[in-house]
Amino acid sequence: MRSSNIFRNFGMCLAVGIFAASAGYAIDPDRAISQYVLDRWGSEEGFPRGPVYAITQTSDGYLWIGTEAGLVRFDGWNFRLIKDETGAFSITSVLGLTTDSDGYLWLRLQDLSVLRYRNGKFESPSGKEPNTNFSAMSRGSHGQILLAKMEEGAFTFRNGELQMVASAIDLPRSPVISLAQTARGDIWAGTRDAGLFRLGGLSASAVRTGLPDLKVDSLLPDGDGNLLIGTDGGIVRWNGKDLTTEDVPESPGHSQILAMTRDRDKNLWVGTDSRGLLRFNARGVSYLDASGVGSGLAVTAIFEDREGNLWIGSAGTLLRLRDSTFVTYSLPEGLPTDGSNPVFVDSEGRMWFPPITGGLWWAKGTNRGTVNIAGLENDVVYSITGGNGELWVGRQRGGLTELRPSGPASFTAKTYTHDDGLAQDSVYSVYRSRDGTVWAGTLSGGVSKLSGGAFTTYTTANGMASNTVASMLETSDGTMWFATPDGLTALAKGRWKTWTTSNGLPSENVNCLLEDSKGVLWAGTTGGLAFRGTRGFQTLAGEPAPLRAQILGLAEDAEGWIWMGTSTQVLRVKRDKLLSGTLAEGDIREYGLADGLRGVDGVKRHQSVFKDSMGRIWFSLNRGISVVDPARLTGRSAPVIAHVQTISADSAILDPMSPVRIPGGRKRITFGFAGLCLSVPERVRFRYLLENFDHEWSSPGAGREAVYTNLGPGHYRFRVVASNPDGVWSQDEAVVPFTVDPLFWQTWWFRMGAVAALVMACIALYRFRLLTVTRRLNGRFEERLAERTRIAQELHDTLLQGFLSASMQVHVATDKLPADSPGRPVLTRALELMRQVIDEGRNAVRGLRATRSASLDLEQAFSRIQDEMASLEQESESVAFQIAVEGDERPLHPVLRDEVYRIGREAVINAFRHARAKSIELELKYSKQLRLVVRDDGCGIEPRVVQAGRDGHWGLAGMRERADRIGARLYVSSSGAAGTEIELVVPGNVAFSDHADDKAGWFQGWRRRRSAAAQDGNGGNE
Repeated sequence: MRSSNIFRNFGMCLAVGIFAASAGYAIDPDRAISQYVLDRWGSEEGFPRGPVYAITQTSDGYLWIGTEAGLVRFDGWNFRLIKDETGAFSITSVLGLTTDSDGYLWLRLQDLSVLRYRNGKFESPSGKEPNTNFSAMSRGSHGQILLAKMEEGAFTFRNGELQMVASAIDLPRSPVISLAQTARGDIWAGTRDAGLFRLGGLSASAVRTGLPDLKVDSLLPDGDGNLLIGTDGGIVRWNGKDLTTEDVPESPGHSQILAMTRDRDKNLWVGTDSRGLLRFNARGVSYLDASGVGSGLAVTAIFEDREGNLWIGSAGTLLRLRDSTFVTYSLPEGLPTDGSNPVFVDSEGRMWFPPITGGLWWAKGTNRGTVNIAGLENDVVYSITGGNGELWVGRQRGGLTELRPSGPASFTAKTYTHDDGLAQDSVYSVYRSRDGTVWAGTLSGGVSKLSGGAFTTYTTANGMASNTVASMLETSDGTMWFATPDGLTALAKGRWKTWTTSNGLPSENVNCLLEDSKGVLWAGTTGGLAFRGTRGFQTLAGEPAPLRAQILGLAEDAEGWIWMGTSTQVLRVKRDKLLSGTLAEGDIREYGLADGLRGVDGVKRHQSVFKDSMGRIWFSLNRGISVVDPARLTGRSAPVIAHVQTISADSAILDPMSPVRIPGGRKRITFGFAGLCLSVPERVRFRYLLENFDHEWSSPGAGREAVYTNLGPGHYRFRVVASNPDGVWSQDEAVVPFTVDPLFWQTWWFRMGAVAALVMACIALYRFRLLTVTRRLNGRFEERLAERTRIAQELHDTLLQGFLSASMQVHVATDKLPADSPGRPVLTRALELMRQVIDEGRNAVRGLRATRSASLDLEQAFSRIQDEMASLEQESESVAFQIAVEGDERPLHPVLRDEVYRIGREAVINAFRHARAKSIELELKYSKQLRLVVRDDGCGIEPRVVQAGRDGHWGLAGMRERADRIGARLYVSSSGAAGTEIELVVPGNVAFSDHADDKAGWFQGWRRRRSAAAQDGNGGNE
């Protein structure tokens, strides 16, 4: 658990005072001691009780701490005590930790045994050798493990086995308590009370001359072949030939040197038993302030992680020294910089600032001083600028003062007031242009230009937007710009021009100005940021909210970043991305207390943000003056390593290190993850994606959990990626594949069974429907057949018989008349009419009863049509008529067969009579359905006739009606070039009697056959 915000803030304030330089406090922002930020974890913050013995970091980013309580893992937020879940090993009192080139974490325990750990599993390094009696452990220069075994000697661990370096015969009986290997390959062993030994060739040689004490507590390879030796009596160096104290700072007192490391800035850090933590560098020795952290602090472990943080272990406490981005100067350093101070750094490296209560201070290195001439000690300084050995000071009441150095800490002064031509004695802003001209902007009197020893004053009467001048700037084209509360005024070649909100400014109250390295002019206003483009001043499209706050100061660094102080924040923004409107994550960065600032509120002063000649950016803030070196930020932040630490399905906890299977039916699946940043973990941002569920990455956020509900069964991959505190996203992502098992109704076999059951139900429903339709059609056919037979019998037995009798009587009467009788032609005409009526009646009866051709098959019936037509029309003999049958003939229902014959006959007769065709084809096809096609090569049928028929003719209409009655489909296509084709399609279940029997079953077939037999017996007059 992280330290509370209250404590962390206290730690940051304490950081400026936890070190005291031996030669006095050095104000050196390049590497000032005060830039370190101290954090501390104890039992109240979740750190296990007991002393810390060792600290290291594995390649996956986790920090590992060996404590009396056991092995502790830290991810920047939480401490976790790691146990062996198998129960094979008892992990208590970890005395040593290191890593090897294979990614293993090695542990040396209090019982002098050695284990290694990776991917959640502990194991014994070698099953061939006993893993006990190890008195020291270290990492070699090539990533191998160095081990010292009591009563046996020194070893390296290679290829899964121990290889002897020196035998115990050549080593003293005193236990080896420290090991190290230099870059040249020399292996060194420090003993408890016998001094130092160099190992090699299975032997050891003692090196004692020059040792402050025979107890060698720690060894640190230093350079090519050098070695630093920490003893109970101080530090010495092995320079490749002998032990020496040259280039080794003198240790204060006779402290035990318990731990040593050298950081990336070449500082030597030393942990002692009684003096706490010491830092050695070219400026001397510094030490941890015991009064700030606790008297008698013994530092037992020191480690620098991959981000440059220094971790310090002591009795029950874990400390971290973090290299802050900013160095801040204020009251704790003895500098009265709290409040509204302008800041200026001259060409000599002196930092100038005025206290808010009055006066003028300067500081350089370890030197500092005040300027107590020309009444400056009793006046408030509003603005400072300079150049070419000059310093110009704008004062609240005393006008404009010029300072020139007359010695290392002395200056001469010359002051200009209203009596000398200055517009007003309250000078709010001062600016020195490239030609040496000095501009003095006053509170309410306009701006005065000092050139050639004379002042020229400009006010609103000359074209200024306001007589109050907040800031001034000369751009590369020689134009002077004046920021005022009522707009931005420019003076170029004697001409004045003013820009306001109507010209694109977000506010007319302009606070500060900046011309960047590309010549773009930026204006910071109370309403946000604007820049001057080709169309005048423009605000930034879609700019983030911080850039719409009041901008109080601007500066650009060498990398193209714009630094700005706002009323509530300190920001860094990528200039090119800002101009193009393509700001992304990492292109804008906010700095706060965790970065070494003690306050984040900017102050309203001319040049409250200032870039010095060394490229450093200075900020005057509400709680001090802070400085940052942008060059140190390049590549400073290490990429964050993302890890999925926990997976839970409802209340069940799953191990992300092993194959993850989630039982079906779980409602809530939670992924807990971390981004391993040990510096400022609260600034880490995450994005995650669940493959096969999410369509895109989540929005960046600081949350460390992702929750999914009601996931369906299947295979998934959870992916998470993190960004470091500078907003740079890591290229590596944490991936956890997992499977959600299906419930039984979600299994493939259940779904296939359900589909099969549905298909069977559909088939059964279809068959039932087919049976019902077939039965209904068959019943209609049988009813129609019976009714037609009855009507045919009535017509035959009554009407036709009557006409025949009457015809015979008329015929007898005609025969009795003389040949020349006038009545004979009339009777002969009557006989012709009666014969015609009798023929038509017979045709009607033939249409109602099964025709003579009905006893034949359809092929035979259709083949007789040409003979019938030939007896009526001689032209039909010249038409080629063909019949083609495809498939095996199948029995048809009598009524349906007659209807098919009538439709086909009508089509063929129409072709003979009207098509003027040379060829007529009739095609019968027996398959799953009955298909009848009649086609000719004649003149075709007009389209409107095909659609609507011809008045007085009912051929096509009758054919369609007959087809509808039997449930068939009739298609007619015709053109003058291709002739006419008529197609009749009858479904098989309707057309074929044997098909109907199969579908209806044996019972329905038996009923149909019985009914047909009874009808044949009763209807012999058909």
